[in-house]
Amino acid sequence: MVSVRHNFPPLTGEDNADIQRWLSALSGTYQPAELALIRQACEFAAPLYRGQLEITGTPLLHHALGSASILLGMHLDHETIAATVLHAVPDYLEEYKEELTGRFGGNVTALVDGISKVERIRLFSEARHAKDKDEAAQQIESLRKMLLAMVEDIRVVLIKLAERTQTLRSLSGADPEQQRQIARETHSIFAPLANRLGVWQLKWELEDLSVRYLEPELYKKVAGLLDERRVDRERYIAEVIALLGQALAKAGIAAEVTGRPKHIHSIINKMKRKQVEFGGLYDVRAVRILANDVQNCYAALSVVHELWPPIAREFDDYIANPKGNGYRSLHTAVTGPKQLALEVQIRTRDMHHDSELGVAAHWRYKENKKPDAGFDDKLAWLRQILAWKAELADSGGLQEQFKNELLQDRVYVFTPQGKVMDLPRDATPVDFAYTLHTDLGHRTRGAKVNGNIVPLKYKLQNGQRVEILTVKQGGPSRDWLSPQLGYLKNPRARAKVRHWFKTQNLDDSIAQGRILLERELQRLGVSSVNQEKVAQRLNFHKLEELLAALGRGEITTRRTGLAIQQEIPAKLPPVPPQASRKTAAPRASSTGVLIEGVDNLMIKLAKCCKPEQPHAIIGYVTRDRGITIHRRDCPFMQRVPEDKRDRMLNAVWTEQAGNR
Repeated sequence: MVSVRHNFPPLTGEDNADIQRWLSALSGTYQPAELALIRQACEFAAPLYRGQLEITGTPLLHHALGSASILLGMHLDHETIAATVLHAVPDYLEEYKEELTGRFGGNVTALVDGISKVERIRLFSEARHAKDKDEAAQQIESLRKMLLAMVEDIRVVLIKLAERTQTLRSLSGADPEQQRQIARETHSIFAPLANRLGVWQLKWELEDLSVRYLEPELYKKVAGLLDERRVDRERYIAEVIALLGQALAKAGIAAEVTGRPKHIHSIINKMKRKQVEFGGLYDVRAVRILANDVQNCYAALSVVHELWPPIAREFDDYIANPKGNGYRSLHTAVTGPKQLALEVQIRTRDMHHDSELGVAAHWRYKENKKPDAGFDDKLAWLRQILAWKAELADSGGLQEQFKNELLQDRVYVFTPQGKVMDLPRDATPVDFAYTLHTDLGHRTRGAKVNGNIVPLKYKLQNGQRVEILTVKQGGPSRDWLSPQLGYLKNPRARAKVRHWFKTQNLDDSIAQGRILLERELQRLGVSSVNQEKVAQRLNFHKLEELLAALGRGEITTRRTGLAIQQEIPAKLPPVPPQASRKTAAPRASSTGVLIEGVDNLMIKLAKCCKPEQPHAIIGYVTRDRGITIHRRDCPFMQRVPEDKRDRMLNAVWTEQAGNR
């Protein structure tokens, strides 16, 4: 099937000029064929975006080019740049997949489609209405996981982060309520994602720009106290790195020195955490030394203290005394050049790896996040992939490596109220219902996904909104317990269904169990015994649990008899073995049948096999009709389960007994 391409209006002179100016800076970055794809994306998007404004009032084409420029600075591949330019096309072109695939190929289309899926999520919908801070934090965490899990290519997240950064740069054009709402989403969702993925250049800017609108007065105060422009702070750090590098080399210490000025958001957080004013912070400017081994770490510390005087009580040795999460490093604060406070961190490369990706990862304690070993390991791998993107691009392996299969073992869906639910992959609406509430699961009879009726076996997908259809009263189906039928994926939900069936008709089971227990006591000749202790001997907490198990056939009367005997060993003879029934004194009945060890019980002949002399016969104890006599070759007796064979009693005809 050949897709028909739409004919769009030609570029205006103004659009063309904007695109040409933007593309001129890319000529030395991409190959001619790659640059042609980006140019084609610009020319395709411009007519669609004409007259459209981003939420900040910025023309949509300028917003798209600005977002792409951010990713250009991160050295992303040409398909990512093209997809960023095209990211808003789904809002203005109904059959965008066919159109984009025909013009730009499957990879670019998949990226644009991924961005569209992310946009359809109502971020923050439930978190704003959560009952308490813990519930809100849990919902926000689930939203972050959903964003990562629902994209097949991790570059979709990078595009979204860049697009959000560009929005924040021009957020002053939005109304105050929009500013706060976008800043809240950024602070709760996007900045932490950038942090966890190690995209520092976006993380810092997202944090600073969001706090600018969330706490404008405090932001202005701290910015004023820094008393220097950002470019000046960065120049200062560069000078410190150069001085420190020369001193370390002169001392014969092989080490790497990096650094950055602390950002406003980070400064505000530290002021709050330590409950100090700005003047009490000594790490507004910081550098890091990565040495080859522990010995060189301490040697580098000596070099730092020789260069600049240390600040009293601002030294911490986390190598000799690691933090509780395993973090190791040397921290010192000194009075650096121009009499400005400077923090220096010194660690080995292995310690740095643990700090960034391992058990002591920086973002974990910054977010006060509880460990989630499986998810954290997957994030660490994604961070490593992003760190290797330059090498992967050179080797041609970028597209395949960016495929995000690591976070596909879970599925994240919404309740009708917007709450995010975390479920196993391939979970069904029945799993969803039981995860919400056990009673809801029991009463489930149908489901809607995104407003459409679906089968209860339907496999849920990321980002869907699920509604459960119920009856007022009812219980689950036994079919749900069958793994082959596929109604339940979650073992916990399956256990709840089993428990429901186990507890049904509990009163009847207890009554039947009491009859069986009394019958066993009578057989053993026991008139009194502590029945609660008998239950405990059989690992039941209460007598009712033992009676219910007896009534359901989950435990035999033989085992119960042994427990009774153990409870009163001085008064009970040993439980007679099964074979002893053959020698028990027979007692006659009015039917002409002799039953071993039975007295005062009704005896009747079975209708199924109609026993009569001289057929060999056997007795079977029924629950409410006394003893029924069957032929030994009766099909019913051949099918008696093993756990009910203790109801079978030896029997003979009276005349046969007299001939013995």
